Amino acid sequence: MHRTSFSLPRRIGTTCVVLAALVFAGCSGPPPRSAADVRAEIARRMPAGVADRKGWANDLYAAFATQKIEPGASNLCSAIAVIEQESGFRADPPVPGLPRIARAEIDRRAAALHVPRFVVDAALRIDAPDGRSYAEHLAAVRTEQQLSEVFEQMISAVPMGQRLLGGLNPVHTAGPMQVSIAFAQAHARGYPYPMEGSIRHEVFSRRGGLYFGVRHLLGYRAPYTDPLYRFADFNAGWYASRNAAFQSAASRVAHMSLALDGDLLRPGAARDVPGATERVVRALRPRLALDDAAIHRALALGESPDFETTDLYREVFALADAAAHARVPRALLPEIALHSPKITRRLTTAWFARRARERWTRCMRR
Repeated sequence: MHRTSFSLPRRIGTTCVVLAALVFAGCSGPPPRSAADVRAEIARRMPAGVADRKGWANDLYAAFATQKIEPGASNLCSAIAVIEQESGFRADPPVPGLPRIARAEIDRRAAALHVPRFVVDAALRIDAPDGRSYAEHLAAVRTEQQLSEVFEQMISAVPMGQRLLGGLNPVHTAGPMQVSIAFAQAHARGYPYPMEGSIRHEVFSRRGGLYFGVRHLLGYRAPYTDPLYRFADFNAGWYASRNAAFQSAASRVAHMSLALDGDLLRPGAARDVPGATERVVRALRPRLALDDAAIHRALALGESPDFETTDLYREVFALADAAAHARVPRALLPEIALHSPKITRRLTTAWFARRARERWTRCMRR
């Protein structure tokens, strides 16, 4: 009894000390890194030979800090890998054969918008303020920024230029991360820098290109543990890898072939005109507790994290897991062939993602 009467207080005292230590340890935690430390890490992890490492580190740090994205090694290396792959750390990289590529793209867009070729030819014959024609300016461009500026000047010089030529600017990705100008325009709210021109102009700058590139790469919640799939999404669109896995699961269960392109629903698609993915999912309706309207509503969330919370997502993967007697992948590389006037060989989203991850791996080792 004597020993017991003293053992209980000792245990209580020991427990309190341990709990107190845990509480204080949790409250203190590792101190947040200073901006200087993060910038130094960015500079250290860049590939050898990058010019103006300090300037790149400053602008990349600002892209993370202003968007409150965690600057851990994996995230920093993800951004560095994409910059290296897309531009080799050049804010406005030269494009071989750009004048020829640009004219072909202008003609293609003009035909798609039913703008007569003679209208484009007439606009190019107009003299710019320096006395040279815009055709001569076009023949001399070496970078996409130069091309975009020539085209914008031409639009302003031609009567009704915006109406006739406004949709023909051949430059739709730009900057050191080759981010979509349309994406930047759609996510311009909160842009931290004073703008001297338009968002298009900002994307061509190093600071703007990095800001919107990091936003596109890391500025959304995704269920991936491997950066490979963020790289694929950067190339193919947010959640393309998650959606490709869903398409694979639905295709497996329905025993129907389906392109794994990550597109669950065409933008503005009507429920009475289902696309390929919707047709496959509807074939599973007898095994799903969902009607066509519920299926359509769920697929419409394909560009949102909320798709993973839908009954459709859970039920299709439950069926696929049961059929495979194992958990099927929740992320897959989309099967997309890349098409661009600048691409001269057969490339795919999978190629882009794997190359970027190789660069990410080297960065993580530096």
